[in-house]
Amino acid sequence: MGDFRYWLAEHRGTLLAAAVFVLMFGIYTGNHNAGFSSLVVTTAANKAVLLALVAMAQTLVVLTAGIDLSIGMIFVLANCLASQYVVGDSVETAIGIGIVLLAGILCGALNGLIVIYGRLQPIVTTLATGAIFYGIALLLRPVPGGEINYDLADALTGELPGGIPASLVVLLGIVLVIWVPLRRSVTGRAIYAIGSAEPAAYMSGVAINRARMTAYVMAGLLSACGGLMLTFVTYSGEASATIGGSYTLNAIAAVVIGGVSLFGGAGSAIGAIFGAFVLRTIGDLLFVFDFDPLWQPLFQGVILLAAVTLGSLRLLRVKNRLDLFG
Repeated sequence: MGDFRYWLAEHRGTLLAAAVFVLMFGIYTGNHNAGFSSLVVTTAANKAVLLALVAMAQTLVVLTAGIDLSIGMIFVLANCLASQYVVGDSVETAIGIGIVLLAGILCGALNGLIVIYGRLQPIVTTLATGAIFYGIALLLRPVPGGEINYDLADALTGELPGGIPASLVVLLGIVLVIWVPLRRSVTGRAIYAIGSAEPAAYMSGVAINRARMTAYVMAGLLSACGGLMLTFVTYSGEASATIGGSYTLNAIAAVVIGGVSLFGGAGSAIGAIFGAFVLRTIGDLLFVFDFDPLWQPLFQGVILLAAVTLGSLRLLRVKNRLDLFG
């Protein structure tokens, strides 16, 4: 019974975010003209998966008690790279995908190197590197456009037999290949230890620098995966600071909604994924209930502020980091 209570406390944020999403999505589909159709589900999934991947990236850094303001710009850079290199036959497409993912890894590694060895605060470092990444994206794609392997794009954003959105299967695959092994590894536990109590982790012999570098590198990789999926959804690339900034801020909100502690050391990427789904469903609800488009940003902002505030208020009650699990 004690183990179950601990498990429930540890995953409370994830379970709550999942329940809220199911409720909100049920209301959305119940009021949509097309109802709970495969087209509605696939369209919603394609939009939600983009934010979910960026939220996963943010989660890794937040778990170390840091924050990454560059993930949105890595997302945009990957989108611009994909619109230029993920073209041609299967071999050329595979090489292009490799280029995009490698770029994300290098961006994350640069953030990690500066934070670890430059000893700068993550928020300052990633704000500066984000501007660099956006500048590179703007050089690559000064105007929106480009091409993509349309067959692959349609396969990854369409429907599988049974009406299952392919993008959700892609997201599940990324979770199983990246998050699950990392979470169960020694490095994954070290990431949690750093956010929970870095001095204690250091005194216990935890490889702090390696764990923090892994967090930033994986954050860059996941952001690049999101940018790649954006290209598959839109068939083009765009160096948009607005898109980058929006995804960065929404990812932070998704992390909080999903139960990841801004204090570090507690939470899960699964919770952040459901947090991203909740945020996307908020926008869909405003649309289906025919809110004036001029008022939608206001309502979304109020909801995001409430979500982040509720997540932050919990920190005020924490006297010991172990209270996060109590």
